[in-house]
Amino acid sequence: MSIDPSLKTAGNLTTVRNVMTRAERIAALKEDGKFNAKKDTALGLPKTKVKE
Repeated sequence: MSIDPSLKTAGNLTTVRNVMTRAERIAALKEDGKFNAKKDTALGLPKTKVKE
């Protein structure tokens, strides 16, 4: 879906994201050693904090 031009702001809707995609969450969990692709499933992942 596109956004109507009248709703765009000067910053072109650049905001801070407060959620991570599933791929980003898996990557963050792998860095922390909390996810193993061979034994863990990608469904029901624990919540992760967004690093700013």
